[in-house]
Amino acid sequence: MKKERNKFLFWIPRIIVIIYSIFISLFALDVFNEGRPFWETTLALFLHLIPTGVVLLSLMISWKWELIGALLYPAMGVFYIIWAWGKFPVPTYFILSGPVIIIGLLFFLSWNHGQRLK
Repeated sequence: MKKERNKFLFWIPRIIVIIYSIFISLFALDVFNEGRPFWETTLALFLHLIPTGVVLLSLMISWKWELIGALLYPAMGVFYIIWAWGKFPVPTYFILSGPVIIIGLLFFLSWNHGQRLK
């Protein structure tokens, strides 16, 4: 039973990060509706995908060092709330920052479970 729980705690934050990355990447698709020339569209797409890159880079680091993920993801969520405060309705902050804060909690639980097994 412990082994199955350990697998669940190991995989669930990583799977949620991948799903979240796909979700925020969808927002980058709006650059194709703006009617810009090819190179401007390419640049705009690159800029819109920077947050996805940051999230995935954080996943690569957190994959091995879960405690870093436990600190990094909530910090990203809080940073976004501070940076974007007043630009959107409050539910938007829950939708965009809530998952990364939960991901950080899940990485912490996974790290904590691994520490208890040692």
